Amino acid sequence: MSGFPGGTAVSLLSVYDWPTADGQAGGSPHLHTASTEGYVVVGGTGAVETLSADGYQRHDLARGTVLWFTPGTVHRLVNGSGDLQLVVVMQNAGIPEAGDAVITFPEAILDDPEAYAAAAGAPAAPDLTEDQRGDAARTRRDLAVEGYLALRERVETEGPSAMRPLWDKAARLVAGRTEAWRKLWADGPKAQADATGAHLDALANADATHLCDAHVSDAGDAVPRWGMCGRLQTWDLRP
Repeated sequence: MSGFPGGTAVSLLSVYDWPTADGQAGGSPHLHTASTEGYVVVGGTGAVETLSADGYQRHDLARGTVLWFTPGTVHRLVNGSGDLQLVVVMQNAGIPEAGDAVITFPEAILDDPEAYAAAAGAPAAPDLTEDQRGDAARTRRDLAVEGYLALRERVETEGPSAMRPLWDKAARLVAGRTEAWRKLWADGPKAQADATGAHLDALANADATHLCDAHVSDAGDAVPRWGMCGRLQTWDLRP
């Protein structure tokens, strides 16, 4: 069995230190539609602002903080010290990379799938220099913060029910991707869980056959890219 344990993905995130409209530095607020995300803070200080069924919350981050949130939670990383760095653990390796996230753009963009795709994918456009990709990532972040600040104001005024329109828009945006996601899930997280069940069955019968296949895997070099929340070092950890 290959793939990172539990069918998860791991990346190293250096949070953007670009200032935003409200004076805070950080990344693009967004939510995940199918996957839980976890943070392990390895350096610097800051915060993550969240909008969820719990309303608006702000969680301080420092080295050693471990925090996670379920699908539907809008999260905005804030780089307080300028050097905030996290190990990000994502459930369902392959699904987030296949478009699981929905960014909190202004409503006019969220209501237009073509405009949404153009805004979300701008840093990955072909033939851009690295500097141009950085500029596109910053523009995307600024649009996301614009939509987020308006949404946060509604949540603080109306309560968590103000989140429902965004959740509905997010579901519509990703509905056509779920068949591809289902195969990624079946080949990764589900396959690993099924393999564990088979191992337990074998061990109950004192059968050590699967232990004879023991091996070590190396993810190789990380691939740097312009992420939603910062500069990412990622590895392909899928089977």
